[in-house]
Amino acid sequence: MTDLCDKTAVELRRLIGRKDISPIELLESCITRIEAADGAVNAVVTRAFDRARKEARHAEKTVLNGEELGLLHGLPVGIKDLEATDGIRTTLGSKLYSNHIPNKDQGSVANIRAEGGIIIGKTNTPEFGAGANTRNLVFGATGNPFAPEKTCGGSSGGSAVALATGMMPLASGSDYGGSLRTPAGFCGVVGIRPSPGIVAAEGRPVGLLPFSVLGPMGRTVDDAYLLLQAQMGVDAHDPFSTMPDMDLFAPLKSADLSSIKAMITHDLGAAPMSKSYRSIFAERVGVFGGHFAATLDGNPDFTDGDNSFEVLRGVNFVAAHGERVRQHRDKLSPNVVDNVDRGLAYSLEDVAKAHLQQSRIARNWLDLFDEVDVVICPAASTTPFAHDQWSVSEIDDEKMATYMRWLAITYLPTMALASSVVLPCGLDDQKMPFGIQILSAPGRDRLVIEVAKALEDVLALHPATMRPIPDLTKLTG
Repeated sequence: MTDLCDKTAVELRRLIGRKDISPIELLESCITRIEAADGAVNAVVTRAFDRARKEARHAEKTVLNGEELGLLHGLPVGIKDLEATDGIRTTLGSKLYSNHIPNKDQGSVANIRAEGGIIIGKTNTPEFGAGANTRNLVFGATGNPFAPEKTCGGSSGGSAVALATGMMPLASGSDYGGSLRTPAGFCGVVGIRPSPGIVAAEGRPVGLLPFSVLGPMGRTVDDAYLLLQAQMGVDAHDPFSTMPDMDLFAPLKSADLSSIKAMITHDLGAAPMSKSYRSIFAERVGVFGGHFAATLDGNPDFTDGDNSFEVLRGVNFVAAHGERVRQHRDKLSPNVVDNVDRGLAYSLEDVAKAHLQQSRIARNWLDLFDEVDVVICPAASTTPFAHDQWSVSEIDDEKMATYMRWLAITYLPTMALASSVVLPCGLDDQKMPFGIQILSAPGRDRLVIEVAKALEDVLALHPATMRPIPDLTKLTG
């Protein structure tokens, strides 16, 4: 029998609204799962169970009284430990903030609460979100639920693991160079990277750089979309924040894939990609490619994408963490220090060139969608590695120029300001989750999500591509 915590968020919300289950029952199911499984993976690093129980009791009374219910009413939600939560410890994965308790929710969290979501706890992240391995000096590493000694990706790794193991039906994430998409791919869950401004990010250190976004994670496309609807909201403190198109508030439908043209690319023309992942991706395309109106083998133009990403990320890190590195270098993780040091080495001319390169990439990306509707590629370049490494240093004997280089498959679309969904797509040759990205132009979020929903249905029909589920007996035994 499936535990309540294993059901989808959409189904659970329906059951709560019909009074078939109580928010209290659901919360206790999630708490039981966390207490049973989290010792093996270390995903939920701060637990807010007492407060959540009070909120669940209130949520139950609201249902019984016949009051109006929010989108997420009674649903436990995990919040990434980079997002400020009123009264709940928020460490940012840093020893400098190990005892920090905010006195106010940031906007996206406040929106979740306003729609009835119950914050069950904070999910682990690398320090300040730096790196695609969820490991920090406060809580240690978060293990992959399919092999706890391996990485779950990052920086939204705790959220991905908590979802994959049924600890909660929904969890928040954020994404700069793949921080939401990589862990979704590595853990077999769904992640949506929305266009800049869809979810207001009023705390972004450099307000005029649009690359870092907040977004939802779930076990299905419908679930992630439900959380996205709750997260959305306008905040003038984010200069990119804007009222989303009304179609993002409408019930989600599946796209008619027979009317969709897809570009298929194993490496976006510029990203490192292991031979095994090239082969697996080609095999999986053979399963789903025929459902589209047409598939085109090709590559977007990401010329200079690596340089523009590295330089502009350096600007962001120097602005956000330069003073911290100057004062507390010995207390910070190597990824944070590395980003700041490399950022400080760039000249004004380097930064100016990077902005020109990024602008060209973004405009070429827009032009691409005169010919196709979506681009589909792998969500990662290689299988999850041991989390005692900070990053991937080489792929198939090719050394990576920086600790971020192996993430080009996700950070190149960031430079194009792409909207994106990552879908689980079976297991790789190491029996670890394999994911794919569906990408399109900024502002086409509804299209990308509808294509992902339709493709999710196709993938569920085939054993090789259906969503993998970890063996909980190995985590709870």
